[in-house]
Amino acid sequence: NLTSQTFSEFVELAFFFFPVSCQRLVPGAPYKIDTNDKGVLKAALHGTNSFNNQTNDAFLFKPSAIEKAERQIVKGLKYILEVDLSRTVCCKNGHKDPDLANCKFQPDGLLQQTFHCVFEVWTMPWLHFMKTTYFLCSPSDRS
Repeated sequence: NLTSQTFSEFVELAFFFFPVSCQRLVPGAPYKIDTNDKGVLKAALHGTNSFNNQTNDAFLFKPSAIEKAERQIVKGLKYILEVDLSRTVCCKNGHKDPDLANCKFQPDGLLQQTFHCVFEVWTMPWLHFMKTTYFLCSPSDRS
């Protein structure tokens, strides 16, 4: 029979002996995932669309690199991402391709620009729901 005291002792021992793998034992804590994960790519695109909708830039941006990805199990899934967004040659006006797949990046020159962004994207896939709850972008020195 497991009492609350023995359970807490077990958790303390687990943290002591297995500090690296304990990350997933903490309910609700974010954990690192592969930046090529399908959910990460969808979340990055959703965050990018939020960025594009908020800027006054004449051109669309798209992810040029996903630097870091974490997932947190909440009421659904929350993705916490660090993404580099670079300006494309596609103009905002009249662009209908939501995945930006056919938009090439700006060539080297005055129009080339990159932002480093942190996105938080919440999703409940079973409801086909996705929302960017937070983003913060700043000009990157990688331009």
